[in-house]
Amino acid sequence: MTANLVDRYVLTALRRLPEQQRADIDRELRASIEDAVDARVEAGEPRDTAIEQTLLELGDPDRLADSYAGRPNYLIGPELYPVWRRSLTALLTLVLPIVVLVTAFVQVLADDAGFGEVIGTAVGTIINVGAHMAFWVTLTFWIVERTGAGKSDLNRQWTPQDLPRYEPGALTRVQFAANLLWPAVVIGALVLQQFTFTEEPLLDPANWSFWWPVLIALIVLKGLWVFWVYRLGRWTRPVAVVNAVLSLVTGGVIIYLLSSDNFFNPAFTGFNGTDVDLQGWISVVVMLTTGVSIAYDIVDVFRKAEQARKGLGVKVPGTGNPYTAG
Repeated sequence: MTANLVDRYVLTALRRLPEQQRADIDRELRASIEDAVDARVEAGEPRDTAIEQTLLELGDPDRLADSYAGRPNYLIGPELYPVWRRSLTALLTLVLPIVVLVTAFVQVLADDAGFGEVIGTAVGTIINVGAHMAFWVTLTFWIVERTGAGKSDLNRQWTPQDLPRYEPGALTRVQFAANLLWPAVVIGALVLQQFTFTEEPLLDPANWSFWWPVLIALIVLKGLWVFWVYRLGRWTRPVAVVNAVLSLVTGGVIIYLLSSDNFFNPAFTGFNGTDVDLQGWISVVVMLTTGVSIAYDIVDVFRKAEQARKGLGVKVPGTGNPYTAG
């Protein structure tokens, strides 16, 4: 049964090698196997067992052939994998949302599409463009891995200067002030647009009977949440849960008013004078932007809370070089 195992093993390995290498590797591999078998036989093993154990130690002949040929047996190797991952993540989290928003905007302008059609287009764009990004980025790195062209440029040597910085707590004083500023600006704009700028307010004044006070209350609660996080000094799961509830309720109010045509003032004249349903496409863009912003905010705070729970620092945005291999 074992008489031809060596021949079968060698032939299997040779099939994956370039023709000009086969003769030399055939002799080298057979000699190596024979020496290992003889050593086992001298140690007292039966020859058949010695052959099987020797081949078992050599392992998969296909992998052995790849090592002889210097050919990588993986798609993206460990040298380029970190750069590939960071590049693809940047495309999917930064470029893809912009493409989706631009596509939805163009569709509204060109086709005067309804809300359902725009959402369908947005989902289709996420799937199609996301798949293309993943494919072409991976293909590019595969070519670089196999040919070596441009590998040194992508695989820049890591230095300590590439290390990111980490926030000491949940919010710095600057971040605390910035996070309190925008609720004040939003509330101020909501009130001022009612009485200034134009004869007719931009937003539906009928909502002052309920929805605008509710929205202002939610924004105030968001400001109180920011103060709570600052005093607490760390990201926690309760912080993330409260943020998610506030964000979902606030976003739900805005999207509900937009989708039911109760957000903008029907008497506002700034939307008139064009063949395009200006109010319609602005509503769609605001809904999409609101949805993306809420989703990002919820995920980001939960991520920070989970990192804090594990004892990991929260990375300061924009620090660290994303294109180093280390």
